[in-house]
Amino acid sequence: MIETPRLILRGFRDADLDDFAAVNTDPRVYAWLGGPMDRAASDAIAARINAHIDAHGFGLWAAELKATGRVIGFIGLARVEGLPVSPCVEMGWRLAPETWGQGLASEGAKAALDWAFANLDEAEIVAFTADTNLASQAVMRKIGMIHDPARDFDHPRLAQDHPLRRHVVFAARRQTN
Repeated sequence: MIETPRLILRGFRDADLDDFAAVNTDPRVYAWLGGPMDRAASDAIAARINAHIDAHGFGLWAAELKATGRVIGFIGLARVEGLPVSPCVEMGWRLAPETWGQGLASEGAKAALDWAFANLDEAEIVAFTADTNLASQAVMRKIGMIHDPARDFDHPRLAQDHPLRRHVVFAARRQTN
């Protein structure tokens, strides 16, 4: 579990699944994911996230608002395979649209990034998103990640003409003394 001033990052619980599905099925969210998602797919994501946490000791943790106890999405880290930037540990977040613009993604992502460099033996953590997702890129910059244009890629799971196919890659490298 990671705590920030406004968030608790932790594994998903059964009681979180309604809130998580509300995030995943919101058209404003799935517009960045390549298409709509139903409740079963949302529940499957939560199960995969928890399995990743069990296997690796970290994951895309449920992001709980301390003030209300409501889960507003996820923030965290995941081992990624099968993409042009793989293998890597990716920083990621997905939050309810009504929380966008409040600095919650940056707050949680910075805490997760700090946790990664304190607890994982990784030289870098990467983040990637569609080249048109300027809000996520702003979060990446705010937490100290740097765009690495040489690693930008076309997402292989999206069709050639898909508007989200082109992805940009940002990286944060471990500080050495």
